[in-house]
Amino acid sequence: MNRNYLLGYDVGSSSVKASLVEVESGACLASAFYPKSEAPIKAVRPGWAEQDPNAWWDYLKSATADVLAQSGAAKGEVKAIGISYQMHGLVCVDKDLKPLRDSIIWCDSRAVPYGQKAFEALGSEQCLSHLLNSPGNFTAAKLAWVRENEPDTFNKIYKIMLPGDYIACRLSGTPATTVSGLSEGMMWDFKENQPAKFLLDYYGIPAEMLADIVPTFGIQGEVTASAAAELGLQAGIPITYRAGDQPNNALSLDVFEPGEAATTAGTSGVVYGVLGQVAYDPQSRVNTFAHVNHLGGIHNSDTRLGVLLCINGTGILNSWMRRNAAPTGIGYAEMNDLAAQAPIGADGLSILPFGNGAERVLCNKEVGASIHGINFNTHTQAHLLRAAQEGIVFSFAYGMEVMQQMGMSLKTIRAGKANMFLSPIFRNTLAGVTGATIELCDTDGSVGAARGAGMGAGIYANHQEAFSALKKLEVIEPVAKDQPAYREAYQRWRELIP
Repeated sequence: MNRNYLLGYDVGSSSVKASLVEVESGACLASAFYPKSEAPIKAVRPGWAEQDPNAWWDYLKSATADVLAQSGAAKGEVKAIGISYQMHGLVCVDKDLKPLRDSIIWCDSRAVPYGQKAFEALGSEQCLSHLLNSPGNFTAAKLAWVRENEPDTFNKIYKIMLPGDYIACRLSGTPATTVSGLSEGMMWDFKENQPAKFLLDYYGIPAEMLADIVPTFGIQGEVTASAAAELGLQAGIPITYRAGDQPNNALSLDVFEPGEAATTAGTSGVVYGVLGQVAYDPQSRVNTFAHVNHLGGIHNSDTRLGVLLCINGTGILNSWMRRNAAPTGIGYAEMNDLAAQAPIGADGLSILPFGNGAERVLCNKEVGASIHGINFNTHTQAHLLRAAQEGIVFSFAYGMEVMQQMGMSLKTIRAGKANMFLSPIFRNTLAGVTGATIELCDTDGSVGAARGAGMGAGIYANHQEAFSALKKLEVIEPVAKDQPAYREAYQRWRELIP
């Protein structure tokens, strides 16, 4: 009996994960990631971060072999492939589609001065109204750095790609990209609805270096015979979906429409909300990209933008509290129980969580973490632990105010049940202060990419069908009687922002 599967890849900076999803049930039958220890990042100089694109391919081959072995799937039973990838990276290839240098990845900061200089030279109105962001430290600025500092390499470039574009190119033999991908690299002009010629011209980048544009959902290429032989797959499998990791995380959580948001809260925290009209923050405190279903995405011709808020000082504050303020040896679950002994608002104790570097939401200021209102006669470890979690949530709420000023109304926030979302205090505070419903789901990026591939291949008629198997593990509604206390604590916290 033949079975039909969808194969999803998530190309991260720590590992490459593959998942095999059964079409009919929507269930994930096998997952694997490589390497088993964290993938190396080359830092030749302070602030630099590079990875070898060939290593991503090697990891992908190992992960593919593992999921095929786990599932017992025949190579002809894989019907479509979807790709999620680390955003903002730069891959430069020659005419033989071979990388000319290691990829400059998302956390490399060498291009910051190039983006800032472009922003000042071109003007904020030009950049924000066309790019919806400052040129910043994104892919175009990274390429400008290569042009100035490695001219021999620059002159050999045939095409530039994002990490996911490169993996798709290795699979299909054809370089291509998407509007969503170009937007995350600051190479898409939302006003003209075409590649951002004015910024490319400013940087001296020929438009011919950009790969051809393919739809986010749809036939983007097919697996070549040589790639199929390396992967143990059948030649001709279509690649039908690709997106950066944050848009794909939203897709994985079935976040497609205005009023919905996806969030993560690990070492750093992200809120990614969907906006239904073109808008930007004049202070560039959040980033705006084309969402997966923007203008002509599957069964959609409307504006769908993803607005991304990133808070660097998220779970890292909670882990600092565990090491330095909690009773020795206790775990996070026990910390949560202890924190719950303090009331909402921690009896006037407030903590700013910004101790992990400059925060974009604070206009790239580095204000540090700090504790406010401490009373030596009243406050205990429980108060400190609760105030830390509330401070993290309040930083999310502060950034969501910026999103609301852009016209976004957040009614539903979805997240995986992991990291900070394992804490009842964290999720109840988020519901209480925002008034949104919190839905915790069982999914990940590679499973989402597989389901996205099903949409792009036409196997699923729409996202409702593709994500019908998405399990909601828990739903948290705001508790009306508690909301005034949460909001009072938030306003007290907000007044501390410099």
